[in-house]
Amino acid sequence: MPVDSRLICCFRNPLLPAARPQRKCSQRHLNRTDTNEKACGCETLTFSCYAEHPVLHSYALRNAQVNFLNFPTGINQVHMSVCLYICLTPTPCHSAVEVKLGHGDTGDDNMDESVFWKTKVLPVLQDFESFAPGDAVSDETVGELCNACNGLHDALAEKGMLGRQFKKRSAILRTLFRLIDVGSDQLNLTLAKLILALNVSGNNLLNICKLIFKISRNASNDALFLNGCILDSLLSLLHCEDVWSKGEAVLYCVGSLKLLSGNSALSRMLLSKGFIGVLLQLSKRMMHGPSSTSANITSHKSEGGGQRIIAGHILVQVTAALRNIADQSESRPSFLSSKAFSTLCLILENHRKDLDICINVARIFSKLSTYTECCHALAESPRCCSVFLDLLSKHSRKQDLVVRLLFTLGNLTAKSTEARERVYEEEGGIDVLLDLFQVYQETPSSPKQCRAPESEDVLVKLIRLLANLAIHPTVGTALAANTLCVQLLLEVLECRCVQESEELVINAVATINNLSFYQGESSVVHSQHTHISQLLLKLLLSSSMDVVLEATRVFGNLSQIKDVRHFIMQHKVEQYVVTLLDSKTPDVCFSACGVLINLSADPENRAMLRATGTVQKLIDCLRDFGPQDWHLAAVVCQTLWNCSLDGELQHTQELLEILRFYTDRGALHWPSDEGVRQVQEACWELLFLPVAERLRRRFYIEDIIT
Repeated sequence: MPVDSRLICCFRNPLLPAARPQRKCSQRHLNRTDTNEKACGCETLTFSCYAEHPVLHSYALRNAQVNFLNFPTGINQVHMSVCLYICLTPTPCHSAVEVKLGHGDTGDDNMDESVFWKTKVLPVLQDFESFAPGDAVSDETVGELCNACNGLHDALAEKGMLGRQFKKRSAILRTLFRLIDVGSDQLNLTLAKLILALNVSGNNLLNICKLIFKISRNASNDALFLNGCILDSLLSLLHCEDVWSKGEAVLYCVGSLKLLSGNSALSRMLLSKGFIGVLLQLSKRMMHGPSSTSANITSHKSEGGGQRIIAGHILVQVTAALRNIADQSESRPSFLSSKAFSTLCLILENHRKDLDICINVARIFSKLSTYTECCHALAESPRCCSVFLDLLSKHSRKQDLVVRLLFTLGNLTAKSTEARERVYEEEGGIDVLLDLFQVYQETPSSPKQCRAPESEDVLVKLIRLLANLAIHPTVGTALAANTLCVQLLLEVLECRCVQESEELVINAVATINNLSFYQGESSVVHSQHTHISQLLLKLLLSSSMDVVLEATRVFGNLSQIKDVRHFIMQHKVEQYVVTLLDSKTPDVCFSACGVLINLSADPENRAMLRATGTVQKLIDCLRDFGPQDWHLAAVVCQTLWNCSLDGELQHTQELLEILRFYTDRGALHWPSDEGVRQVQEACWELLFLPVAERLRRRFYIEDIIT
């Protein structure tokens, strides 16, 4: 009776980035620099950009060094001075609409607004204007200014004058922007909340988003965001219908949220505000392009290439934020309820050439696929396996991407029969995996040359995937008959040592074990059984019990072959297998019994097994593990049956007493948990009881005769 031990578990966690991104990383570095350029007496924000394109200066948010370096040849770097006051006066053609309060422009309304301005707004603005740019202020003063800003926000909100409703909105904005030069991050966030509530647009909106991004880049400022108010403002911006007209502002907005999502407290707060759903909806709008009803559709068309670039940059930030949020266990219900997996697969499919997006999505999948419910949801996305295999083919040398895709596929195929079928049925799918195997299996040119640990980790995940694919009978039979697949696995055992590559060796042996389950004439494992047995013999001497266990499992399947049984007896392997019964570990004892069952099928081996004390060890194993593992107890009884086929068995009285007790349902102690009890009773009744009763009857009759 061969041992069917075919499912490989995840031996270690995937390689994942730290929970919090490094905020000083050059890839996400924006500088606020002093310049000699002044406008209206205020300090300006200076950003390097591409002179040739109106949107490419945002490229720095994604790929540039400090001051947006890495320019293509032939494009000159310029400085764009962005004055915070620019375009603050209302546009004349819209002023008639913007000054309406929403309930008619009557004399009483004007009187109310005038009184409100003089009593509630003007005194606050006059206090603000008393601060000259560059004045040093105390923390206490900053706190008072923040309270005044919040009071002004509440007053405007109460009168319904937020947005573009207030006639003197431009005067308020002018004073608020001037106050930014005080230079306090706490005050600037408070100002940003009020300015965003006044519904600024164009350069003003962009500069406020840049300011928030600058503050968010410093992890020590996270506490300033914890009151949640500015988070609501940022999320509101992402809800806007026409994100295309605000592309760069949206980019910096999402970039800020991405950085903040690396903080666990802020991450949970964002989750409670529907952050995942907001990002997924934004992603869909980015992929669908600007709507035909957009007010700026003409400009969108004229800037087509630039808009697509901005969309790509935004999706990098969106997927990075989702990657951070996926670290929170509380995020799983939101990912599931918002059908995130199909959207993320669509992002992968549409942006398969963008490595940043692909790696971010792969990280999300590698984290979430470790959970069963998420794994099943991902497996239900019909194109996921096809997209993964296509990415593995196109980006085979990008180890960060490859290792995560392989890990995710390994999780899918460990839990889903459909996923195993899809990978196998995808045209060229198995060839892609074996090509990767060859690429990363390349041996060093000299013994002193070390292998890269990243390459080995790819092999660990790849071989685990092959093992899980082999669980499916059709796939397993095909892989067992694939000469290249088997040869590559054997090369791992030939070239790698357990001390340096234990996990890799374990996975390779476990995969061979799964393939050895299929004993058809086409099986390359079957035809190379002698070579495999020789390799396994060395592994049995390993100090790693995990390696020994996997090698024993392979012998459990291969010992169905008579030549392998002869090899085992010839090299005294059976003596080592018998000692494994003393391990006090159910898995090890189970695997050892698998080998002993097959060995005891040959009459010439039974006497030798009885002479090595096998019977007593089996009885001890039955006594120790019977009530805990009825499947193991059934295998032990089957081994004892085989060992007693042509000879008198020792210790029969001891064995009969154990069997008499174990076959009495009422005498056994069952678990209190109803579910566990039902499983144990089913195993006892279906697996153990039939062979135990048969063995008991044999020795009972022999005992009467003697």
